[in-house]
Amino acid sequence: MFNSLLIANRGEIACRIIKTARRMGLRTIAVYSEADARARHVDLADEAYLLGPAAAAESYLRIDKILEVAVQAGAEAIHPGYGFLSENAEFAEACAAAGVIFVGPPASAIRAMGSKSQAKAIMAAADVPLVPGYHGADQDPALLRREAEKIGFPVLIKASAGGGGKGMRVVGKAEDFAAELAGAQREARAAFGQDQVLLEKYLTQPRHIEVQVFADSHGQAVSLFERDCSVQRRHQKVLEEAPAPGVSPARRAEMGQAAVAAAQAIGYQGAGTVEFIVEQGQFYFMEMNTRLQVEHPVTELITGQDLVAWQLRVANGETLPVRQEDLQISGHAFEARLYAEDPARDFLPASGRLAHLVFPSESATLRIDTGVRQGDEVSVFYDPMIAKIIVWGEDRSTALTRLGQALAQTQVVGVTTNRDLLWALAKHPAFAAAELDTGFIARHGEVLLAPQATATREVLALAALAESLRRDREAAGQAERSGDPHSPWHLTNGWQMNEDTQRRLLFLQGETPFALVLHYRAQGRKQAELEIELDADLIKARVQDLGEGRLLADLDGHQVRATALWQGEELTLFLAGRSHQLHLFNALEDSGEEEVRGGQLRAPLSGKIIAVSVTDGQQVEAGQTLMLLEAMKMEHAIVAASAGRVTALYYGVGDQVDEGVELLAIERAAST
Repeated sequence: MFNSLLIANRGEIACRIIKTARRMGLRTIAVYSEADARARHVDLADEAYLLGPAAAAESYLRIDKILEVAVQAGAEAIHPGYGFLSENAEFAEACAAAGVIFVGPPASAIRAMGSKSQAKAIMAAADVPLVPGYHGADQDPALLRREAEKIGFPVLIKASAGGGGKGMRVVGKAEDFAAELAGAQREARAAFGQDQVLLEKYLTQPRHIEVQVFADSHGQAVSLFERDCSVQRRHQKVLEEAPAPGVSPARRAEMGQAAVAAAQAIGYQGAGTVEFIVEQGQFYFMEMNTRLQVEHPVTELITGQDLVAWQLRVANGETLPVRQEDLQISGHAFEARLYAEDPARDFLPASGRLAHLVFPSESATLRIDTGVRQGDEVSVFYDPMIAKIIVWGEDRSTALTRLGQALAQTQVVGVTTNRDLLWALAKHPAFAAAELDTGFIARHGEVLLAPQATATREVLALAALAESLRRDREAAGQAERSGDPHSPWHLTNGWQMNEDTQRRLLFLQGETPFALVLHYRAQGRKQAELEIELDADLIKARVQDLGEGRLLADLDGHQVRATALWQGEELTLFLAGRSHQLHLFNALEDSGEEEVRGGQLRAPLSGKIIAVSVTDGQQVEAGQTLMLLEAMKMEHAIVAASAGRVTALYYGVGDQVDEGVELLAIERAAST
């Protein structure tokens, strides 16, 4: 076995590789960008080297810089992780030329599967079923439209290179084809450096099932069974499980054999995933990912194998550690991807500082893979994944229960996340019944993406108690720093001469106000007795401060545990698996907020302007695309909310913009 390993990646996958490598006794070498100087993977590695600026093109995608570090550090092998250079044939060849082992397949296999068109041709020759489509080299737009009409709408336009949902568009009717083709090609150029696309019949209710394969350099290959990855948004996976529910042993064997045949057809080595679309009992080859997948942990949990260890041993020239007949499925596993994103805003990525980050404790049935810690920044430059929450159970039902419990115990404050969506998925009866396909989230969106429910009596009471404790903590701190710790100015109970000791509070949930009155009956350093007046309701309450935002409340004899975390006047309350956001109205602070004029259009997130389709003074219609913003590897359209005239353009193509900045102004058309 080689003795040193450079991990050419970042985030959770870099941390996960380092964990296995160190267990195997290898010296680990990390690389980082300027944005990642204090990242978790840098701290975990034995050594770390700066690559360059934050932008991936100037750091994690610089083959020359990475190999320069490898030589400097004496790295014998390089693991590319997933994303970045993991499926770059030139990188694999450059490693070989530099005398460094590339932990991955041969460059020829990467090239064969890197082009989806070429991959389809290879699979057709190997008699693997294919979805009807066009995979040719001729990219003339007129020809592509004719081929789309032959296939029949709806069709799927898909970038021939890459993955992750980028360069992918569903076209429902012929008149939309040209615009969607241009958008897919533009996104493909930005993400993969080429704009070739292929066309496929769009299946309306498909399942996405993939098979984990592994091959060594001695001609042996095995299947480590399948994963269901059907629950997606924006063609990107959200929740995965293994094994796929409802797959018979016969069909499992058939898909496994097809996946192994696909790997052998291209002389594959290492970890790979063959992805299938399954509909009405038929499966069709979709693509092969020539790398370790994000969702590999669920396979590890049901097989008891460490796939990164397998990768390292195969790269060292060793044979596979087991034969196909030795592999067995044990139990069931789920993986939920916790992202910094806003499901209510079409899953726009989010960025910011993780002011509070708590995960449940790991165990034999619970695993947390993450590349961040409390206090870290979620950068606009990279994928916004915070963590993968992975659970195992003796059966699907048990595993699903554990997933819900783990998500309920996960707390994030500082950035918007999809945590509540994941929790709702785990609790949804249709998901529990394994009624799965790639349209699951869209079909159940009314429930899964429902706006925050109106704050309940219990939530408002807890919010009031949380504010009471916060004021007590602040006063205690002031008293300790004061020359007169017993001064009445340190009281927080709303004392008034000849009046009930009380405080009036106004909480806002969105634009909905809730007025409460706190009546203080007894008060101590760590606990208090109060009555909470809410409309005509009077709640008798006791509250105990448990530290770190945790509180124990008694509301009319009912004991409740919750976590209340403040950022200024913004309160996040975690209660019974759900999070609730409230704003404590402060007249002095809130009165100075500028109203947002209806004609302003602001950046939904930080990114780069890649297209401006209007000019100053131009008349526009409601729904018209005005600009395209590229952020976190995805395009986001800036659309006119109403008809009007452009009165100002503040940014142009190539400009970097921050979230919330005004991009342009529109004078609305007069209503008739």
